Amino acid sequence: MLAVLALGFLGLLAVGYNVWGGRVARILAPDDARPTPATLHDDGVDFVPTPRFYLFAQHFSAIAAAGPIVGPIAACTVFGWIPCLVWIAVGVVFIGAVHDFASLYGSMRHGAQSIPQLAREHLGPGAGRCLLAFIWIALIYVIIAFTDVTTETFLTGGEELAGAAFDPGGAVAAASVMYLGLSVAMGLAQRYLRLPLWLLTVIFVPATFAVAWYGTKVSQLLTLPRETWVLCILVYCAIASITPVWALLQPRGYLGGFVLYSALALGLVGMLFGGYSIEQPGFKTFDAGGATGSLFPFLFVTIACGACSGFHGLVCSGTTSKQVCRESDARWIGYGAMLAEGFVALIALATVMICSSSELLSAKGTALSPGKIYGNGIGRFLTMLIGPEHLAFAITFGAMAFSTFVFDTLDVCTRLSRYMAQELLGTKSRLVGLAATLATVALPYIVLRSAAPGSWKTFWTLFGASNQLLAALTLIVLSAWLKKRSISNRITFVPMLFLLVVTVWALVSLARSSLVSSRGFDLHLANAVTAMALVGLACMLLWKARGSFSRGSGASARRPSTSI
Repeated sequence: MLAVLALGFLGLLAVGYNVWGGRVARILAPDDARPTPATLHDDGVDFVPTPRFYLFAQHFSAIAAAGPIVGPIAACTVFGWIPCLVWIAVGVVFIGAVHDFASLYGSMRHGAQSIPQLAREHLGPGAGRCLLAFIWIALIYVIIAFTDVTTETFLTGGEELAGAAFDPGGAVAAASVMYLGLSVAMGLAQRYLRLPLWLLTVIFVPATFAVAWYGTKVSQLLTLPRETWVLCILVYCAIASITPVWALLQPRGYLGGFVLYSALALGLVGMLFGGYSIEQPGFKTFDAGGATGSLFPFLFVTIACGACSGFHGLVCSGTTSKQVCRESDARWIGYGAMLAEGFVALIALATVMICSSSELLSAKGTALSPGKIYGNGIGRFLTMLIGPEHLAFAITFGAMAFSTFVFDTLDVCTRLSRYMAQELLGTKSRLVGLAATLATVALPYIVLRSAAPGSWKTFWTLFGASNQLLAALTLIVLSAWLKKRSISNRITFVPMLFLLVVTVWALVSLARSSLVSSRGFDLHLANAVTAMALVGLACMLLWKARGSFSRGSGASARRPSTSI
């Protein structure tokens, strides 16, 4: 059964790329004769023309973080695997990949400007400010949730490693830190030694896998308390966000891409040849009770990035659009990478589908976190190749893979906040960028200092809803841009309507339940206030955008357009 699901899903992705992706490409009409922002403004820091294969790996690792792993696993345990599989398949082809492709291409056609800047141009300055505020809040929640998830992995490691001869959390932490060090070394070697990409690949890709093994040998080196890890991760994010892309973001993304490819390959091998049976029920309930137990709308916002992610639009327009060499590469990178993320979500779903109910509980009877379930599952798949006697290393690799995915997203979030602040103020001042970076990491630090371990569960649904709503708002901007160009915008407008209804419904429900659960000034109250603030900002942007769809010229007709 797993083998049939894997082959069928891969076939769906191939058909989706060629048929629906081809239709979107014909509508957008990329032109390789037109120079891209990367070639026009090559500055060696942010604008860097990058080969398609290299950029695909960097972009893929930036977007495929904890979202497509945590979301499907969490949703499966509540609703069953069939609703999850259906939404991932339909959503990734017709909504998520279209959103990413159009975001990347639209940004390139506007000089690699961010989505808020596109909103200012096509919907008016007020809409741009509303979207910028919305994105800022959404990024804060991404950093809070993902930092807490990573910290938990560094403290405990995989549940099945409890009896190992090394510290499980310390092994994962050491391996992850060494992976970041390898990324910097690769960037320096490429920049100053001018080593060809094939040689860098031969040297650093095997080294990336070697550090997972070596982490088990130095597991006591980085056994730090939770508060220290929170601070270290956020300091890393701040430093990474102002580091030139060639020194960290590009090589880390390239190496992280191979980790992702390996996880995908292991998942495929496990599904095709592992002989695992499906232990989880296909469907559980329409309403599991509680604040987020209703399948409609919470299935969609819980799975989040596995089917569609507004965060991807920020990556596409914030970093990737500044590195694309040719316009035709946008389909391969934007649409293709999102389809690959859909397969990441399928692998994550498989790691929980093969677990019995008892296997989803720790020795203490508490539910395993999605990160642990994923790490254990990838480890089980890997032992098919290296033998069950190497289970400890295999699960360490799976946990390290999970944490590297999260790292890739965390520093991209802080880099994006710097870009947006500089764009909003119309300056490239490094001082402004540094101030924006510090402000972005300070709030998550304050929240996580006062939050209990494992509080990511409190933030996840709000993160998912805000993330999907951001995708809807991005599609509004892109729909207005396409209409101004007299191009059919149904490919963006119809998905926008669906996402808008689902996410506003989820946020209002979450705000109401959080207010009921609140006992004074606590995380529940903070979630309620944030949810309503996001709904309010979205309504303000919709009000600002109404003229762009009722009038042919849109809000930006009063001033010259910079789009091309």
